Amino acid sequence: MNGVLVIDKPAGPTSHDVVARARRALGTRRIGHTGTLDPLATGVLPLVIGNATRLASLLGGEKEYVAGIRLGLATETYDAFGRKAVPPAPSGITIDDIERGLESFRGTFDQLPPPYSAKKIDGVRAYKLARNRKPVQPTAARVTVHRLEIESFEDGLVVVRVTAAAGFYVRSLAHDLGQNLGCGGHLESLRRVRAGAFTEQESVTLTELERDGADLTQWVVPVERLLPEIPAVVLADAQRDRALHGADVRDDESPPRPVVAGSDPALRRLFDAGGRLLGVAEVRPGGLLHPVIVLV
Repeated sequence: MNGVLVIDKPAGPTSHDVVARARRALGTRRIGHTGTLDPLATGVLPLVIGNATRLASLLGGEKEYVAGIRLGLATETYDAFGRKAVPPAPSGITIDDIERGLESFRGTFDQLPPPYSAKKIDGVRAYKLARNRKPVQPTAARVTVHRLEIESFEDGLVVVRVTAAAGFYVRSLAHDLGQNLGCGGHLESLRRVRAGAFTEQESVTLTELERDGADLTQWVVPVERLLPEIPAVVLADAQRDRALHGADVRDDESPPRPVVAGSDPALRRLFDAGGRLLGVAEVRPGGLLHPVIVLV
């Protein structure tokens, strides 16, 4: 089994827990994921299986979330974990106020990760320092938000839909919005509805995974269908053998291959004549392709 299986993660287990359960259900150790979801979050968690694990770094892509932000209380974790009760709705906050409060979170900007995050500080995960009551100040990271819209606002709960590049923390958005509004805020619910090209419509539940195991083959997206935005090159037998040993091969097509919007123009997928994906190569001067990922 080689490819991507999209799991609809329930609230509770960590992403690592889901991977461990998938390894048991599918009977293979070669499983990873393309981007962590917090334990309280639900939704799209693509699992890379078999030789698709080598493509994980290219499959992150942008993410789309539906988030419930509770106004009226800031929390240590920036979410509802450990919260004693739902805070009363802050008075005087209107949807226009919220819209103005969100303005600075569109486009590209520097964002401080939550203290309880997997970011490393002097080699130690931030959440480990926070749990031990050690000083935690993760370094701000450059993030990009492509879309951020209010879907509803009622009784202190703001529901937003956000599409962002990899590395964006929705928990920080919730906390920082509360700071902007002067009333405090935290993330009450989070559902990821898309991760890169993978959507909730093509997902299976953990229950289905553990019940059906290897019978879920029809739900696995094969490696040949992954990364369609990267132009493909079909290699002759001699070129194929060189590529499989990591040696440069030549792309002799003229004129140059079209590059799909949003793709990396410096990458090519390498296929053999039988349609098997061999790997991914970087474009080098002189029409050379240097394999950086080999799958076979």
